[in-house]
Amino acid sequence: MLKLSDNEIKKEIEEQYDLYLLDTLSSPRTAIQIKRWMLGFLLIFVIVLFLPWQQNINGKGAMTALSPKDRPQNIQNAIAGRIERWLVSEGQFVSKNDTLLVVSEIKDEYFDPNLPIRLDEQILAKEDAIVGYNTKIVALDNQIKALRENYQYSLQKARNKIRQNQAKVISDSTDVVNEELQLKISKDRYERGQDQLKQGIISLSEWESRRMKLQENQAKLISVQNKLQISRQELLISRIEFNSVEADYNEKISKAQSDRSSALASLADGQSELSKLVNKKASVDVRRGLYIVRAPQDGYIVKALKAGIGETIKEGESICTLQPNNPDMAVELYVKAMDVPLIQLGREVRLQFEGFPALIFSGWPGVTVGTFGGTVEVIDLIDSKNGEYRLLIKPKKGDEPWPKQVRMGSGVFGWVMLENVPVWFELWRQLNAFPPTLKEEPKDDKEAVKEAKK
Repeated sequence: MLKLSDNEIKKEIEEQYDLYLLDTLSSPRTAIQIKRWMLGFLLIFVIVLFLPWQQNINGKGAMTALSPKDRPQNIQNAIAGRIERWLVSEGQFVSKNDTLLVVSEIKDEYFDPNLPIRLDEQILAKEDAIVGYNTKIVALDNQIKALRENYQYSLQKARNKIRQNQAKVISDSTDVVNEELQLKISKDRYERGQDQLKQGIISLSEWESRRMKLQENQAKLISVQNKLQISRQELLISRIEFNSVEADYNEKISKAQSDRSSALASLADGQSELSKLVNKKASVDVRRGLYIVRAPQDGYIVKALKAGIGETIKEGESICTLQPNNPDMAVELYVKAMDVPLIQLGREVRLQFEGFPALIFSGWPGVTVGTFGGTVEVIDLIDSKNGEYRLLIKPKKGDEPWPKQVRMGSGVFGWVMLENVPVWFELWRQLNAFPPTLKEEPKDDKEAVKEAKK
């Protein structure tokens, strides 16, 4: 508003009217200052939108061990027994093979304190029985060998006897033929003698002599025929004896072989029982060594799961929890399934441990205070709880070491660091619920490990 006159009406108005609103009016310089501040904030905001922002994938998890042997384990009793005494207390450090617990036997078959001695006696008796079976088998083998030799001798003897009887039959057959011929001659002479006697050519005494010769030849023929019949019977008997020799010796050899098979079966049973006795004795010796429960490795007794004296425990029942000493610490971090394809082995991870305060700027890890570095060591191939996937994070080399006060099972919050993008792009992605982006295709796990080692 232009000031064209030196006359002011303000005082006149103030004198005539008591106006409060005129007194509350401020100078227009305040609006100018506010405008300048807003322009400054707007300029800063625009500049911030173009600042680099490192994308990340966050997840929650807990402390664990990288190797399964370093994780808390339940120590179990191998046999059923009764607790006799405890030799450790909770929180105590134990070395490998230190005695934790002593138990006593509760199964009646192992009550005998001299059970190993009894088993040794049974083993010796069974070994003697096996020696007897072996001796019997050797004797039967010799018997079978002798029977086979005698069988051959007897067969040869029977064959010789058959040949002898065959020769005798032939000889007797020749005699019969000879006597038949002699009888025929005698009969012819006798018949001619009758005619000659009628004609008076020979005397009566001559004819009677011829008749007697005929009778004599008839008797001889009957004799040699009987002798031939006897020879044939002897030949038949010798053949029968030949067959009976073969049958008898086959029967004897078969019986000896049957006895040998029985002895072999008894030997096999004895060896089987001996093996069972030896196995049982070894099991008893091992079982007696299991009355003492020992620590499998160095560590701390965290919690006793069975308490008291005289309490019975079952086979494979957990008795206490052992935390191994100096575990290779790691973090198991759980991330969403949609983020897993963007994570490779060797990716950097920033971690915040419970109990350790931190000032977090997830997109600007260089500004973040109180976090610790790590790298992705393992990515599970199957989902874990609630459809999330587990990552195993190990400490990052060259970074600040993890706090020694962090214990197994402590909660952890982590960020898997990805690529750098402008802030405006990250805001746009978050508003649209898009997954993070990658400049390159995800590499194979083996290649990622090689690059991480390099």
